[in-house]
Amino acid sequence: MQLKQINKARYRKHLNRVIIGCIILLTALSLGISTTAIYLFTDREGTHFWHNLAGVAAAVIIIVQILKKYQHHDYLTEIKYVWDLKQVLNLITRQNTKIQQAADNNERDALLITLFSYKGSMQVYQLDDNTITMSELNRKLSVLEEKIADLNLDIQVEQFDKTLLEQYK
Repeated sequence: MQLKQINKARYRKHLNRVIIGCIILLTALSLGISTTAIYLFTDREGTHFWHNLAGVAAAVIIIVQILKKYQHHDYLTEIKYVWDLKQVLNLITRQNTKIQQAADNNERDALLITLFSYKGSMQVYQLDDNTITMSELNRKLSVLEEKIADLNLDIQVEQFDKTLLEQYK
């Protein structure tokens, strides 16, 4: 995965619209499916918790299938990119202990993964307006870049590949 420049305004606009659309669709489908199931399969007396739950579950499945079908549509480009980036960052976080130990031992791949993690996290934080820990992240990035320079390593974030994580499982 490579870091890409994302138009923040377009990303936020599209993300908000997709979220609102999903909420509206979830509500309409859940009610429609539940009501239809209650009408067709019950005497319409008593509680219908399981029918309502089935309606919600069916609506979620339908929405997930729609999103999967259209995930490569131009409208979802930025949303899909950020989703994928967050998944890779999550993988790195889950293996962070081993990666940090290797980075402390100046292993090139671990340093590259850490660099990608810091820069990717910065991008996600900026896109999601989550700047609370940005100063700490900037400090860590500066220390890492200084370490890479001191070791005379040619490490660029563009060299990152998700397969590098395999060695730290």
